[in-house]
Amino acid sequence: MPLSFEQTAGVDVVRVLDAKLTYPTLSPFFTSVLELVERGARKVVIDLEAVSFIDSAAIGCLVDVHRLLKDKEGAVKLAGMQTRVETMLTMAGLGRIFELHRRTAEAIAAFGGWPEPKDASSGGGTGAGPSRPGTKG
Repeated sequence: MPLSFEQTAGVDVVRVLDAKLTYPTLSPFFTSVLELVERGARKVVIDLEAVSFIDSAAIGCLVDVHRLLKDKEGAVKLAGMQTRVETMLTMAGLGRIFELHRRTAEAIAAFGGWPEPKDASSGGGTGAGPSRPGTKG
């Protein structure tokens, strides 16, 4: 699965570069995110801008990423969803679990108020919370 990684303002951004986030590609996706977290990432944004389709297995995988980071006192935010993907996520109730942001920069900025993790020395961004009313982290 094609992914790209970058770090901005102490936030690790994982960009999914494939149009489909579905069962056959989830194992390499989850393994890559797991490795990132094991290296100390605690503030993660998953950029789904290129993704036009997800399935129920992908939704489950995103929930697993959420749990993984929560167990490590971190968090994950989702950004850049196309309308179809955002609809799938909200219908599945993920808007209650994740902060959903229109742009990656907004998701990065939403980490601005977070205290530094105990085991990482990354800086936070600046900015406000979720870009959509009624979303929670």
